[in-house]
Amino acid sequence: MNLNTLKDLYLDELKDVYDAENQIVKALPKMAKEATNEELRAAIEQHIDQTQTQIERLEQIFEDLGEKAKGQKCEATRGLIEEAKRMMEDSEDDDVRDAAIIAAAQKIEHYEIATYGTLRTYAELMGYDEQAELLQETLDEEKETDENLTELAVGCINLDAENQEDEEEEEETTSSNRMRNTQKATK
Repeated sequence: MNLNTLKDLYLDELKDVYDAENQIVKALPKMAKEATNEELRAAIEQHIDQTQTQIERLEQIFEDLGEKAKGQKCEATRGLIEEAKRMMEDSEDDDVRDAAIIAAAQKIEHYEIATYGTLRTYAELMGYDEQAELLQETLDEEKETDENLTELAVGCINLDAENQEDEEEEEETTSSNRMRNTQKATK
């Protein structure tokens, strides 16, 4: 698609975020399954439903524009989801995995916030007031999800991951001390 007008760019970005949301709605159930913190799992499950509603809003916008609701591959979201998978696979500790899930989810949320803010601005400039309202509604939800994830991270999950690290260090120190004491006793 040639991007010669703001409307061309608007449609291009709508197709990108439409694909992004469809990728996200498929990835979120795995993230929810991997989460061990019940509040985190519930937040992700709630966002699955919210994401489906956001997809429906985008479909409404496409319909209003007389366009077919069709995505174009969003490489940014694909990369963020792949990174999330890797982080979950590489996290052996449950608390660290939960912290990784939040980090990955917030990266995705920030991408969506930037995209929806841009789309809303384009819609306003072109006089698509109803579309701008729909995009603002989604933008508000994305910001709220990001804030909720921050609260979970700061309130407990990151602390649990840090406490796990402290416990491992204590175990290593205790084990090293036992070995030294055993070596001294055998000399």
